[in-house]
Amino acid sequence: MIVCSCNVLSDHDVRHAVNSADDLPRSAKQLYGCLGCSAECGRCARTIKGIIDEALGACALACQAGCPHSHGGGAVSPVETEFALAAS
Repeated sequence: MIVCSCNVLSDHDVRHAVNSADDLPRSAKQLYGCLGCSAECGRCARTIKGIIDEALGACALACQAGCPHSHGGGAVSPVETEFALAAS
């Protein structure tokens, strides 16, 4: 299923990027960086974030509490929060 029509990204592309990235993406912005593209309209950010969390499974919740995979000790930066809100 295509989740980002601007960059023609499928849910499979998102899951593959999460599973193969050395530095696990936690947001749509980070995922775009892994895939070498950038957000255009932002309407897909919430869907991509849901797929990322699903692909990470239990680690997604643990990383929010500060596991070694998290970026910045598990804290969500204000920029990532603003991006997610702007995309809704």
